[in-house]
Amino acid sequence: MTVLVASDLDRTLIYSAAALGLTMPDPVAPRLLCVEVHESKPLSYMTETAAGLLAELTADPSVVFVPTTTRTRKQYQRIRFPGRPAPYAICANGGQLLVDGVPDRDWRRQVAARLAEECAPLEEVHQHLLATADPAWLRKARLAEDLFAYLVVERALVPDEWLKSLTRWAEDRGWTVSLQGRKIYAVPRPLTKSAAMHEVARRTGASTTLAAGDSLLDADLLLAADAAWRPGHGELADAAWTAPTVTALATAGVLAGEEIVRAFTQEAARLGRLDA
Repeated sequence: MTVLVASDLDRTLIYSAAALGLTMPDPVAPRLLCVEVHESKPLSYMTETAAGLLAELTADPSVVFVPTTTRTRKQYQRIRFPGRPAPYAICANGGQLLVDGVPDRDWRRQVAARLAEECAPLEEVHQHLLATADPAWLRKARLAEDLFAYLVVERALVPDEWLKSLTRWAEDRGWTVSLQGRKIYAVPRPLTKSAAMHEVARRTGASTTLAAGDSLLDADLLLAADAAWRPGHGELADAAWTAPTVTALATAGVLAGEEIVRAFTQEAARLGRLDA
């Protein structure tokens, strides 16, 4: 039995300093391992326990670990996970499928054809974002892999009504809006992590899929998996979102990441025993 484990990264598996959620007394705070450096500065962390569990998980030849992220390829490749290198990675919310670190051109062509058929073009959405965002709270506007757009904002200054209006405008054009920390993403609705996960499952012959994620852009991934987990923080937790095959954890912050890796490891081991 091959088990595919597809996990979102930021605020699910790895955490910036601002997202760690270390609410316990300092003497009992978990030891942390830095797994990402950007511009010579540490950026993202896991607990040491989570790192050890992930190394154990990826050492199992029956498990295919697939990092699954909205990050671009360049942003993803800054991360150094413990354990065996992942043979597949899903980047750009499913728009890029990396095989041993190399983009799969056939997959990218399939994605491009579907987006052209089913939703408004990226340039239209990008121009709308630039035209309606207020310079008082907009810090950066970016395009990712020529697939979707996002804004970096001062979150406290962004009017809720503007975000609601953008969401309605985008939905009418086949796009989804997601707020994650200081970033507002506009992503084509057909651009999904679940589609890329199904493709990796097909290629690897995986009979069971496990997943985790915290944001609206992860909902399709969690629903598509045989079993899934979401942390006690993020867009999905804020909306009290769940589903029959999704375990809603109460734990928030970096300890939720540890609990998720532990759940992956335990479920993969259980499935292995059933298959033995």
